Amino acid sequence: MNAPVTRQTVDLPIEGMTCAACAARIERQLNKLPGVSAAVNFASERAHVEFDAAAANEARLVDTIVKAGFTVPQVDPAVTLMEARAAEKARKEAAYRAELKRFWISVALTLPLVAQMGAMVTGEHEDWLPRWLQLLLATPVQFWIGWRFYVGAFNALRGGAGNMDVLVALGTSMAWLFSAVVTAADLHHQHVYFEASAVVITLVLMGKLLEARAKAKTSAAIEALIRLQPQTARVLRDGELVEVPVASLNPGDVFVVRPGESVPVDGEVAEGASSVNEAMLTGESLPVAKNPGDKVFAATVNGEGLIHCRATGVGSHTLLAGIIRMVEQAQGSKAPVQRLADRISAIFVPVVTVIAFLAFAGWWFFAGDFTSGLVNAVAVLVIACPCALGLATPTAIMVGTGRGAASGILVKNAEALELAKNVEVLAVDKTGTLTQGKPEVTDVVPPSGLVEADLLRIAASLEQGTTHPLAEAIVARARGQGIELMPPEGLRAVPGKGLTAMLDGVDYSLGSPAFLAERGVAVPEALLAPLAGAGKSVVAVSRGPTFLGLVGVADRLRPTSRAAVARLKAQGVEVVMLTGDNAATAAAIAREAGIARFEAEVLPQDKAAAIAKLKAGGRRVGMVGDGINDAPALAAADVSFAIGGGSDVALEAADVTLMRNDLLSAADAIDLSRATLAKIRQNLFFAFIYNVLGIPLAALGLLNPVIAGAAMAMSSVSVVSNSLLLRRWKPQRRDE
Repeated sequence: MNAPVTRQTVDLPIEGMTCAACAARIERQLNKLPGVSAAVNFASERAHVEFDAAAANEARLVDTIVKAGFTVPQVDPAVTLMEARAAEKARKEAAYRAELKRFWISVALTLPLVAQMGAMVTGEHEDWLPRWLQLLLATPVQFWIGWRFYVGAFNALRGGAGNMDVLVALGTSMAWLFSAVVTAADLHHQHVYFEASAVVITLVLMGKLLEARAKAKTSAAIEALIRLQPQTARVLRDGELVEVPVASLNPGDVFVVRPGESVPVDGEVAEGASSVNEAMLTGESLPVAKNPGDKVFAATVNGEGLIHCRATGVGSHTLLAGIIRMVEQAQGSKAPVQRLADRISAIFVPVVTVIAFLAFAGWWFFAGDFTSGLVNAVAVLVIACPCALGLATPTAIMVGTGRGAASGILVKNAEALELAKNVEVLAVDKTGTLTQGKPEVTDVVPPSGLVEADLLRIAASLEQGTTHPLAEAIVARARGQGIELMPPEGLRAVPGKGLTAMLDGVDYSLGSPAFLAERGVAVPEALLAPLAGAGKSVVAVSRGPTFLGLVGVADRLRPTSRAAVARLKAQGVEVVMLTGDNAATAAAIAREAGIARFEAEVLPQDKAAAIAKLKAGGRRVGMVGDGINDAPALAAADVSFAIGGGSDVALEAADVTLMRNDLLSAADAIDLSRATLAKIRQNLFFAFIYNVLGIPLAALGLLNPVIAGAAMAMSSVSVVSNSLLLRRWKPQRRDE
């Protein structure tokens, strides 16, 4: 018998990556390990690794990354998420300051060489600076400031791959070495290119600094979420109110939240009443009323009332922590559109090196110009940095998922974000999705000879053992009228249809009219038609074969459902309603919501088949449900959306979790997907156009190495800056 496979996941921060080729190399090395599946994100500088604990462990993963020439900062498992993030941010800030200092030193050494380039502009051929002084200025830039490129190139080549460092080190070294030989041999008729090697290194450093600063902004959403977590809480201990660190709270502790304060952890209101602003979870600015028994969530803001709450989720078990994990997971994942960039990055450096060699050989052998061949080869190597290609997709994904999280749209992975834009048909569950999910009894219709109270007593007695929303509505109505219920015996439920049980030794049945018809009970059409035609769910009751009456239950349409359906249609998405209600009731709800196509009397276990039927036409099908009861249908859809609020949201049940309780969020998610993919396409265009145009121009001698260095530096900055424009995206206002 085989031992069970234990899969674990870990996110590892990585320092030392300089371009997409570095990320690809680490990913390749990790995926060579048995039982390991890794995705390395150059933009977020993290590796998301899933591994078989029986074949690998975290120490082996870290060792593999270190052997590839990179650093994995150690994180103390005892520290909180906020402390770990703060330490990581401090490390990056320190590295940035050190790099900035080296950059300004490089600028100071390079500026005289830039002035030397003025001779080329005026057409003069005499050097303004003695060549020995040029050598003195360029050498520390090449081998001290630029040492990082040699280290990176060595590690890359040792790992059997090339990266940006190889291109920069090779190109600038060729320019410096040629110039040094000319200077040492005192060959006055040959031009020297110290300014090219020094300026290129300085510009590359400038580009990396700008890129690092811009990349930091792409993770602003995560930082904002982490900062929301309060640091202290007021807890009742031994009858006294004491202030303690949030990290010390345990489930069951009673904490006090005063007006205007943030809720420290997830909990349940034990005493008091207030309203809480949950905008940080749902994006909805309207406060939510909280009374004893209601749930509260970490980082939401209390209104004007004083509430005592009992902690239910602390530390990594709060909803906020779950959201942060989901956003990090999405930001670290890869979209299918990135596969092309990955394939190109894998062969990019060797191909560029060959092109540079051919350019050098062509100019030397066919034009007889060794110097021009050297300069043009350097230009090819310098402009061909694959950084922009590696940043094109992940930076847009990071910003897009961050904006989604701030708007109550939680995307599980980049693939889901990409697929959402292609949804052509959206299947929606009726109860709790189109409707408010809080049905109320509107009609109790007994035949002659039975009073309403007796019928309601029988129906509520049968339903009191179940948790279906219709059952809860019937029981609530009976208890609200003070009706005493009977205990059911031998209750047997038939999912999606009804139930049978005994009351005082007598057999009863309750469920849909079709369920009673299956049991040989005739339901009068004259009583059924008015209720079903009004869009109400109908519950039929019988004693043995005798029909006892109907209970009409209405679940009102959400105020935003009709607008959401109209907006989805405007996006080119067909909305199809799936419901277990009878055809007449389904037709009434669909008509009210503006839905032209629906399927009625669909049992929960049959919804997946309904999704498969919709997909049979070859169209992309999405599914919106509660994420729990609709799990099979959600799994069958191309893209699934779980709709709900608070801790009831099934974070693991769907590709996209919608924190707001309305269908407009699904339209927002599709809109966000399309906006993000548009940015990715623009970024890939920018990344490719630099190389598609730049490499041939450099090879033909139409691009100076200095200009090539500047273009290469700005390519990455332009891609990241374009991704940051996504921060302007906002969900549609509910009052529009």
